[in-house]
Amino acid sequence: MKKQSILIVVCTIGLLLSCATNPITGKKTLNFVSNSELFPSSFQQYGTFLKENKVISGTAYANSVEKVGEKIKVAAEKYLASLGQTEYLKDYRWEYKLVESKDVNAWCMPGGKIVVYSGILPITKDEAGLATVIGHEVSHALANHGAQRMSAAQVQSIGAVGVSLATGGKSEEKQQMWQQYYGLGSQVGVMLPFSRSHESEADKIGLTLMAIAGYNPEQAIDFWTRMAANSSGQGQPEFLSTHPSDATRIANLKAMVPEAKATAAKFGIVYK
Repeated sequence: MKKQSILIVVCTIGLLLSCATNPITGKKTLNFVSNSELFPSSFQQYGTFLKENKVISGTAYANSVEKVGEKIKVAAEKYLASLGQTEYLKDYRWEYKLVESKDVNAWCMPGGKIVVYSGILPITKDEAGLATVIGHEVSHALANHGAQRMSAAQVQSIGAVGVSLATGGKSEEKQQMWQQYYGLGSQVGVMLPFSRSHESEADKIGLTLMAIAGYNPEQAIDFWTRMAANSSGQGQPEFLSTHPSDATRIANLKAMVPEAKATAAKFGIVYK
C-alpha cells in the first residue's frame, strides 16, 4: 500500500504541473512535451519521410496543395492574432507536400509539416475539399494533439505500473487477468475516446480556418459525405474507433457550420 500511495502522489503532482491552456481551444490539456522538444524531432522525421517517398511537384494538384496550405496558414495567423496570440506560431515551420500514394489520407506533423496523399485527390475534387482536409490536419497541430497523445500514453504506462503494484500479492493468473482488463479498459475507456475528441476538435477548428481562408464551410460536409461513400460503410464500431462514425461526424459538422460562418464574418468574409 505504501508503494501505491507514493505512486498516486507522484502521479497527481505530475498531472497538476503538466496541464496547460491551449489558446486555440481555450481548454486545459495534459502536456508533458514542449514544442522545443517535439518540433525538431518532427521536422527531422518529416524530412526523412520526404526522402523515402515520391514527392509530386510542379503539377496543378501539387500547386493546389501548396496554395490551399498557404491560405490555411494565413487564416490560422489571423485567427490567433484575433485571440491576442501572435507569438503562438513563431516556432512553426509550415510546409505542404503532395506525395504519391494510393492511401486516402493526409496528415500534419507537430510544427506544421503537412503531407497530402494523391489517393485522396479524387475525393477532395477541388480547393474547398483540399481546404477541408488541410484545415483539419493543421488543426491537430495547432491544438497540440500530438503532444497530448504522447502525454496520455505516458499516463497510461504509469497506470499499468499502478495495476502491477496493486496486484503484486495475488496469483500470477490474477495479475495477468487484471493487466489484461486494464489494457482493454484504458484503451476503450480513455485512449480511443481521447482520439475521437481530438478528431471532433480538429473538425471544428478546421471549419473555422477554411471559412476565414475564403472557403464555404458547408463544402466540408460535401467532402465528408464523399469520404463516407468511399468507405462504403466499412470500419469498426464507433466505440472501438479512433474516429467518429461518418454519420456522427457529418451531423456534428452541420451543427458547427453556423459558428464557423459567424467567426469568418468577423474578418469580413460573409457566407449566405
